[in-house]
Amino acid sequence: MADKTIPISSDATNLPALGLSDWDAGERLRHDGHNELPQSDRRTILRIALEVGREPMFQLLVTAGIIYLVLGNLDEALMLLAFVVITIAITITQERRTERVLETLRDLTNPRALVLRGGKRKRIAGREVVCGDVILLTEGDRVPADVHLLSANELQADESLLTGEPIPVSKIVYSKSQPVAHPSGDDLPFAFSGTLIVRGQGVAEVYATGTDSEIGKIGKALGIIKDEATPLHA
Repeated sequence: MADKTIPISSDATNLPALGLSDWDAGERLRHDGHNELPQSDRRTILRIALEVGREPMFQLLVTAGIIYLVLGNLDEALMLLAFVVITIAITITQERRTERVLETLRDLTNPRALVLRGGKRKRIAGREVVCGDVILLTEGDRVPADVHLLSANELQADESLLTGEPIPVSKIVYSKSQPVAHPSGDDLPFAFSGTLIVRGQGVAEVYATGTDSEIGKIGKALGIIKDEATPLHA
């Protein structure tokens, strides 16, 4: 299916008409890295089981089961050891399901993008978008990176992924005198990575990718959170 034609308003005098060349885009990609969120190492089933084994309550169940076994109370021992097996199985299932959900969310924030490269429209993977790329946006698109709007025709975006607000917000054309802002309501000339265009069309220029984007900063913050030890661990 051919890409929709996206008109560029004549008043967008700050629009880089040709976009980046493939060579410039390649150099920026090598310098800045791919436009994607950080990815933690995928844990194996054995690693998850070992983490469960370090839990004090789990160790208490195993110890109690061994004591019952030594005392000759086979029924109690088997019941406790069965609880141990069930606990491991449930934990592994939940952890793997959580990892799959996180991978799905990561894919959601890395959509394909329609860009101008050397004056030609080109559909590329979102991870290959670089700062300076000119992005063509239309209804139904997910924004592949943080951008400022060079042209906007009744453009509205759903930013609930970042703000939690379900009401779409309208977008306006960027003025070079405007400082970069966070997602915060209507009439901003910025659109943010992972958000959904629900109405209108526009042309935008990328100013932040990967971990420098708003959603990337959230991902970095979540990545450095450490679980506090409970009284049982202390």
